[in-house]
Amino acid sequence: MTPERSSRSWVIPANEYRRERWRNQMGWTREIHAHVPGTGAPSTEWDWRLSIAEIERDAPFSAFPGIDRELVLLAGNGLRLRFDDGEVTDLMPPHDRLRFAGERGVVGELLDGPTHDFNLMWRRDRVRADLWHRPLVGPMVLFAEPDSTWIVHLIAGQARFADDSGLPAMAAADTAIISAGSQRLRHVLDGGGEALLIRIEAQG
Repeated sequence: MTPERSSRSWVIPANEYRRERWRNQMGWTREIHAHVPGTGAPSTEWDWRLSIAEIERDAPFSAFPGIDRELVLLAGNGLRLRFDDGEVTDLMPPHDRLRFAGERGVVGELLDGPTHDFNLMWRRDRVRADLWHRPLVGPMVLFAEPDSTWIVHLIAGQARFADDSGLPAMAAADTAIISAGSQRLRHVLDGGGEALLIRIEAQG
């Protein structure tokens, strides 16, 4: 009989995010979580990664070949993304976002002061990812199918999972990760505010 793959759910408080330099040394990011599959793999071999970029000056973004990414403006008065191929996109308040390939050369230009930007990255040959921005008004039910992961990043407000979840309450800027393993999971999140919801699934 094949053993069941265990589920795991936890909340990462914002004060536990790890601050580190960008790959190109041109800025700072606060890493929320990097999911490394299996055991023994180097920490750089993640399938997907969550972080918050702190952009304090105009700078080129680091290149990530083989990676897709989605950037969401969390705070600040706007960020212009100027791509090497000529595309120009402005991320404006409150929470504009853009999905693009990590190979593309792009410079971030501040429109009016520093910004903080949620950064979701994933290896396109291993997983697929979907992101939604949702208001949180009362209870919200999350169903995690087998071998999928749901992420809740609380942009603003407060939230609490049902008592039987064993998960702590969430404050603004905290992140919950709900990993289903081989069994379908159901969690009820109750509160007020707004959140980013992310679903990660294996390719194929």
